[in-house]
Amino acid sequence: MDGRCTLSFLPGTRLARRRGAPTVRGRVRNAPPAKLGPDGTERYTAWIGVGALAGLAGPAAFTLAWVVASLCQPGRGFAEVQISGLAADDARDPWIMIGGFLVLGGCGIGFGRTLSFVLGGRGRAGPAPAAIQAAGALAIAAGLLRRDHVLLTSGPQSWHNHAHDVLSAVVYVLLVTAPVLLAYRFRAETRWRGLPVPLVASAVVSAALLVAFYSAPHESVDAILQRIAVTLPLAAMAAVAARLFRLTRASSPPDGDCVGDAHPG
Repeated sequence: MDGRCTLSFLPGTRLARRRGAPTVRGRVRNAPPAKLGPDGTERYTAWIGVGALAGLAGPAAFTLAWVVASLCQPGRGFAEVQISGLAADDARDPWIMIGGFLVLGGCGIGFGRTLSFVLGGRGRAGPAPAAIQAAGALAIAAGLLRRDHVLLTSGPQSWHNHAHDVLSAVVYVLLVTAPVLLAYRFRAETRWRGLPVPLVASAVVSAALLVAFYSAPHESVDAILQRIAVTLPLAAMAAVAARLFRLTRASSPPDGDCVGDAHPG
């Protein structure tokens, strides 16, 4: 045993089909802190549930932030300012959008860690959880390294403006890549049934919109394209988080819920 496992109480694992298995052959060495149940047994459901909620809260907070921040810009239309401009130095109430970046990033890191654990740990989870965590970390950096102006302008720009643009581009790539990687990882598991096709579809449409977004960054509809392109993969991640949360609520793990030989199939 390599110290990694999937959660035996989640549907789709071998041990889930024989819930009466009385003992645990091995305990996870590098698992996150466990919760102690009333009977003193270690249970991971609470921790997994919190991680799943983070996967829901991050996209929701980020979307709410750009909606509210868009409404706060005086003399500008709702979809006139790009998301990054809402956190710019000369934006009104930039803390709203900065907070959205920070919450999205923090929740993404937590959700990615949770998803990696649920999918069997490094090596078996695939690269998708790491991509989600990387996108979260870069979203935090992009929120702190802000644009100079609300609207795109010509002329000299600060180093943090350039850094923000580069980080944002990398985040876009990760947001489009992660759903495809997850769809590939989920393709043969019944517990994730119904998710692979929407995940791939969201990534494809988002990628097409981002191409249009970068091809004409000064067009009047550009901010609209950006909002849709960002919302689609975030909605896909939220769908995965919602499924995970439902799985944790539907089942309660037996004593010693994590075992070394549990695996999909």
